[in-house]
Amino acid sequence: MPASRPFISVVSPVYQAENLILPLVQRTQAVLEKINPAYELVLVEDGSTDNSWPEIEKVTHQDNRIKGIKLSRNFGQHYAITAGLDACQGDWIVVMDCDLQDAPEEIPKFLVKAHAGFDVVLAQRQNRKHPYFKKLFSRLFYNILSYLTGIKHDSSIANFGLYSRKTINAVNTLRESIRYFPAMVKWVGFRTTTVAIQHQARPAGRSSYNIKKLVNLALDIIMAYSDKPLRLTVKFGILLSCFSFLASVIIFIRALAGNIAVLGYASIIISIWFFSGILISIVGLVGLYIGKIFEGVKARPLYIIAQTTYAGGDKD
Repeated sequence: MPASRPFISVVSPVYQAENLILPLVQRTQAVLEKINPAYELVLVEDGSTDNSWPEIEKVTHQDNRIKGIKLSRNFGQHYAITAGLDACQGDWIVVMDCDLQDAPEEIPKFLVKAHAGFDVVLAQRQNRKHPYFKKLFSRLFYNILSYLTGIKHDSSIANFGLYSRKTINAVNTLRESIRYFPAMVKWVGFRTTTVAIQHQARPAGRSSYNIKKLVNLALDIIMAYSDKPLRLTVKFGILLSCFSFLASVIIFIRALAGNIAVLGYASIIISIWFFSGILISIVGLVGLYIGKIFEGVKARPLYIIAQTTYAGGDKD
């Protein structure tokens, strides 16, 4: 590690990206050298099954400003980001995915805004190079998340951005078991702006996020950052009770008037199934929240470091 405190740190979670490590490092270093030679690049390998870690070891042994952290297994992108944020030391921190769809060459634009007094400068991706279905799912998810949390979330903004040291220090105090970096940045506050950037096509490989992972991530985020589903459930229950009371009054009046016909069992069975389904759904929703509470109270570490690598030696 550099002897003095870095001016800027770049944190990048790495997963299944053996062919991207070298171009990522070369392009990022070319940009950072022009900004300030006092920088560090923190690569967090998140349990890849390819040769990502050996590639990280190679580049770290060539420059003491590059640090590699290998997690003991795949914890997930936002946990890898947490590990990198805990390790970085820069006055300014860039968080950037390793796939090079967010170009390192955009970093100087962030610093211009930072020097204008902003603590958080987020990249607003233009012409996203993602499959249509993924973009559609992303817009739908962020619209639902914005509604449930009461906070506006933009589907064109992800992790890529520049963050002040005080912002990252504040984020690092949040140790809840469910991690979602953009939401944590929003929660801590501080003065925020955006910069339009051009989203790039992925030069190699493909995204590790499949539909199952995206859905699970969406559920985790909604439950971690909003209790609105529970509130909506209570309102729905009250609404059903009101309709049931109204229906009871109507049936009672019809009975007094002698207008009640003999009903079959079909309507009764359908009603039982309908309300049973509602009750099971409500119990399941509450159970999911209880499950997340159970995960949190265990207070397990957010990640486990298996090995670090830097110029001068490795450490297990």
